[in-house]
Amino acid sequence: MQIANPIYDVVFKHLMQNNEIAILILSTILDEEILTLELLPQETAVALENHSFTVYRLDFAALIKTAIGEEKHVVIEIQKAKFAADIMRFRRYLGEQHRKGFPVEGDKPLKAMPIISIYFLGYRLNRVDVPVIKVLRSYYDAATGEEISAREEFIESLTHDSFVIQIPYLGSERKTAAERLLAVFDQHRKVQGDEHILDIDEVAYPEEYRQVARWLNRAISEPEIRRTMDVEDEILAELEDMERRIAGMSKTLEANAKAIEEKARVIEEKNRALEEKDRLIAELRKSR
Repeated sequence: MQIANPIYDVVFKHLMQNNEIAILILSTILDEEILTLELLPQETAVALENHSFTVYRLDFAALIKTAIGEEKHVVIEIQKAKFAADIMRFRRYLGEQHRKGFPVEGDKPLKAMPIISIYFLGYRLNRVDVPVIKVLRSYYDAATGEEISAREEFIESLTHDSFVIQIPYLGSERKTAAERLLAVFDQHRKVQGDEHILDIDEVAYPEEYRQVARWLNRAISEPEIRRTMDVEDEILAELEDMERRIAGMSKTLEANAKAIEEKARVIEEKNRALEEKDRLIAELRKSR
């Protein structure tokens, strides 16, 4: 079965705007039952100094039923990035806007609720080579080191659980339910000559997740989605060219800095030689 490639923002948005599918995807990643899910009116793509971050952000308000049967309201924050530095740039940008009091487009005040962050990365991290990474908080007594099982609303609103999905590591070896569902992101399945399309094995794809694949299959026939993927390719190519030029400029500046440093060293040696010459001349004059 051929499907639209969800690494593209327009396809990812199309996928996550289907509430039933969004619940299926997020509950599988979190490994918790989602009772209700609401896509918040917040979709952020930041343009700053003529540079668009390649980060796409969606926020959901969710009611989750935990493994012990408790219900809790949370915000699920999804960020998808194509370049390694852009998540951190994006988070710094959001922080600066909030500190300055500038409204971030789409932002609205939310009641303090625990936030769960899910990062879809289109690149590999430097040291961790697994597809799905779970980062969970724990409370400890600082005096004894013992873990505290109780939870406080104040602390829950300050710190985040996180899930990091490294798309390049999604492949044929799928150990968990999340990895099996996320096979629709497997970039090893790109159709030759058309990166907009993935070719997945529908029979091997779990029956309980096939509605995801079928929804992405239908997206292929949407002309607006295809056009927007073309635009994303153009923007990405421009950004990659910009990154290459910046890297080249950095090397030139580094070379210039070394040349200036070498020139300063030569001048310093010349000055020392002149000082030594003046000293010798002065000693010769004294000896006459």
